[in-house]
Amino acid sequence: MASLDRSSMPGPYRRLFTLPGTRAFTIGNLIARIPMGMFSVSAILMIAGSRGSYALAGAVTATGLAATAVTAPWIARLVDRHGQARIAVPATTLAALGSVALLLCVRHDTPDWTLFAAYAATATTPNLGGMSRARWAHLLKGDDQALHTAISFEQATDELCFMLGPVLAAFLCGTFFPEAGTLVGAVLLLTGMLLFAAQRSTEPPVQQRTAAKAPFRAPGIPPLLAACLAMGMVFGSMEVVTLAFADAQGHKSAAGAVLALQAAGSFAAGLLYGALKPTGPAERRYPYCIAAMTALMTLPLLAATLNGSLLALAGALLLAGMATAPTMVTNMTLIQRRTPAGRLNEGMTLAVTALLGGIACGSALGGWTTEHVSATAGFGIPVTAAAAALVITVPGTLRRTNSRPAH
Repeated sequence: MASLDRSSMPGPYRRLFTLPGTRAFTIGNLIARIPMGMFSVSAILMIAGSRGSYALAGAVTATGLAATAVTAPWIARLVDRHGQARIAVPATTLAALGSVALLLCVRHDTPDWTLFAAYAATATTPNLGGMSRARWAHLLKGDDQALHTAISFEQATDELCFMLGPVLAAFLCGTFFPEAGTLVGAVLLLTGMLLFAAQRSTEPPVQQRTAAKAPFRAPGIPPLLAACLAMGMVFGSMEVVTLAFADAQGHKSAAGAVLALQAAGSFAAGLLYGALKPTGPAERRYPYCIAAMTALMTLPLLAATLNGSLLALAGALLLAGMATAPTMVTNMTLIQRRTPAGRLNEGMTLAVTALLGGIACGSALGGWTTEHVSATAGFGIPVTAAAAALVITVPGTLRRTNSRPAH
């Protein structure tokens, strides 16, 4: 493991990319993940613009996310069983075709039910972040500090994609034509996946199936997944509510940039968190991270209620995002430790599935609230959802502070 010698490289992140093949698979994965921050915003802008209903737009995106939540564990199980490249490329191709079908339905003004069917077809998108984390876990096995840095980098990458994605989507939809964001996203997704899958030297080997419990039945996993569901509601509702709030303020074109600030705060916090050596077990850090997220999520609500300015909301979202990455990094660390051997991608995908399920619920609830109450009232949903995650986490996590990994 000479390439992992700490003294040879001055920085924790720079050291990660001295490993052969890591730069190439990271670039491919990044290209494929940028659309993850584009698709829902593009769909909301495209559908709300053509059909004049945020409730419909929120319901359509919620349906697609719910379908993904059902399909993703099955795709992940196939990836663990047959390998990343063999499964991810055809699955991504089907998802890209679903995106193209959605934009054609919007373009040709087909009935509303076709929008739901088309967006649900994107559910075969593989867990890109999970596959990348699985590669790091394979390459850095036995080096917990380097793996902490790698997981933090992956979370920061997620936030970077959700920072750039909404801005790019809003720019494309507003500058060219309403379907441009969805079209470009489909092209990036497929291109990035082909590049990622081509890096076979870093792909984790397929492990022989064992009689281990399914990840969702492993000790300590259920409360982590329940917390992910609640946190997903934070993200889903915040996105729809912020878009509607900016539209009501007459600044629809700035909505993507405002949303990007929340991801920017999380991106910066994630990089800093990964560069630091964590103190104490992850089980003890986790409830504190969620408590911080709950407290910071009150800032957008206060900004919308007391000030009503889009600029104030932007600053509040920047601060609110700073607790997201440390919380998700700690969550993924615990998921990884408690997932049975040989089913890592499936375990991490379950966490993403729970997040997507929460995002779907939050998106639908946020769309309904903005349309039937107000966008300002909608900012109360993320606060309530974050508080629910805290209530779920505190008793379950603390009871398992001294538990052993399920390996």
